[in-house]
Amino acid sequence: MAFYDNITLEKGMYHSNKSFSQVLEELDPTSNYQGSDLSNLDAFERQLKRFDIKVKGQQSDTLSKFFQTTQSAALFPEYVKRCVIQGLTEANILHDIIATNTKIDSFDYRPITCISNDEDKKLNRIAEGAQIPTTEIKMQDRLIQLYKRGRMLLASYEALKSQRLDLFAITLKQIGAYIAKSQLEDAIEVIQHGDDNLNVAEVVGAATAGTLTYDDLINLWSKFESFEMNRLLVAPDVMVKLLNIAELKNPATGLNFQATGKLSTPLGATLYRSSCIPSGKIIALDKNFALEKVTASEVSIDSDKLIDRQLERSAITSIAGFAKIFEGASKILEV
Repeated sequence: MAFYDNITLEKGMYHSNKSFSQVLEELDPTSNYQGSDLSNLDAFERQLKRFDIKVKGQQSDTLSKFFQTTQSAALFPEYVKRCVIQGLTEANILHDIIATNTKIDSFDYRPITCISNDEDKKLNRIAEGAQIPTTEIKMQDRLIQLYKRGRMLLASYEALKSQRLDLFAITLKQIGAYIAKSQLEDAIEVIQHGDDNLNVAEVVGAATAGTLTYDDLINLWSKFESFEMNRLLVAPDVMVKLLNIAELKNPATGLNFQATGKLSTPLGATLYRSSCIPSGKIIALDKNFALEKVTASEVSIDSDKLIDRQLERSAITSIAGFAKIFEGASKILEV
C-alpha cells in the first residue's frame, strides 16, 4: 500500500501536462486502498486528511489551515478549482443538452460534418451489383470560436484567512455558476445561428404570432423526421404560455410540476427554462446529435499566486466553444 503521508507537495505539480489530481493519483493510486478505510477518498482528499484540513460542515477549518506548512499550501489551488467546477456543474444544463464534450490542447478546432441526402438516409434495399448509398464525413470549412470565460478573484489573504472554508466554497461555486451561464449563452448562440459553417437552425413560426398552442408544439415535433425531439429550451415568458396550454393542464402534469418544479410534456421532451433563451423562442433539439462542446481548458487557476497567498488578483478562467454536429437536429419555434 502506498503511504499518502510521505508525498512531497510542490508548485511544480501544477505545471505539467497533467492536472494536479492526476499527478497525485500517479504518486498515490487510489486502487492501493481498496478494502481500507480510505477507499472512498481520492488522492487529493487523502492529502486533506493528511494535513487535517476539514473543508465541509460546521466544523470546517478556516482558510488559514491550508497555509500552516509550505506543502499544505500546495493543495489550495486544487481546492479552489474543485469548488469552481462543482458550481459550474451544479448550475449547468449543458451536460444534458450536448452530445459530446471534446477536450483539446490547442486553441484551433475544426469540427466534422456528415453529408448525405434524404434518399441516402432511407437505407433502401440494395439490388445485386447496385451502388451502396454514401454518407460522407468531412472537416468543416471554418474553425469554431473558442471563448475564455472567467472571473478575477479579488481579496486579501488577511481578509479571508479567518473565514470558514464551507462559506468560502459558496463564493467559489458562484464563480462556477457565472461561467456556466456564459457558456450556455455561447451554446444557445451556436444552436441558433450556427458555428460559422452555414448551419443556421431552421425557424418554425407559430400559427398565430404572440400565442402558443398545442398544435404549434405538435408542428415543431413533426419537423424532427430524422431525429428525436427530446429537449426543449424555453425563455421565461414562453414557459408561462406553456403552463397555460390546456393539453398540459392534466392532473399528473400539475402534480409533477408542483412537487418538482419540472413540467412534463406530452411530447416526451425534457424541458428547461433559462433566461439565456431569447424572449419568445423555444429551442428544440435532439441532444444526442445536435451539439458538441469543445473544451481547451475546463477551469484554469493562478496556482502560483494562490500558493503564495497572493489572492488580490487571481484569475479563474475556462476556455470552451461549441459546434453543431447535425444541422437538422435542432429547430426553433418563434412564438
